[in-house]
Amino acid sequence: MSVKEVRIAGFGGQGVILSGHIIGQAASIYDDGYATLTQSYGPEARGGSCTSEVLISDEPIGYPYVQNPNVFIILSQEAYSKNRQNLPDDTLMIIDPDLVKPEPSQNPPPFSIPATRMARDMGRVVVANIIMLGFLAAVSDLVSHESLKQSVLTSVPKGTEEFNTKAFELGYSYGLEHGKRGDGAND
Repeated sequence: MSVKEVRIAGFGGQGVILSGHIIGQAASIYDDGYATLTQSYGPEARGGSCTSEVLISDEPIGYPYVQNPNVFIILSQEAYSKNRQNLPDDTLMIIDPDLVKPEPSQNPPPFSIPATRMARDMGRVVVANIIMLGFLAAVSDLVSHESLKQSVLTSVPKGTEEFNTKAFELGYSYGLEHGKRGDGAND
């Protein structure tokens, strides 16, 4: 059985839970696999700590909790500081460099995309998570590009599909161009 573990951590209001839902749906419905989603919130709803964890497998999943993430998307300094220790060396870490300043000694350096800034430039900061998912599609084989894109389209509010597609493709293009560890940290 091949299991991939994903952890997304940040603050409430950043689309952390929605991102986990989109990844799990892409894996289970559009890539015909299996997925589980667990989530946790801090005591505050918006602005408190928030984590989404997804397991993806080609067989039914018996234990739904992430133990050693293969992919870790970090959207806050607090989440980075709390979770950067004890990660497997081969964990694909992705950060937003405007929100997370990694340790200079971080080895290997994380992948980096200024998703919040890119979303702000598009006029809607709320699509930063969708930009991040496009980037994820470009730099990993977690789920297919088309499955992730289809999952985005069925998960966003009606009437916003075209805008969210642009955000997803913006992140994907950025990932194809800058998808090397540490690249983009100083953009």
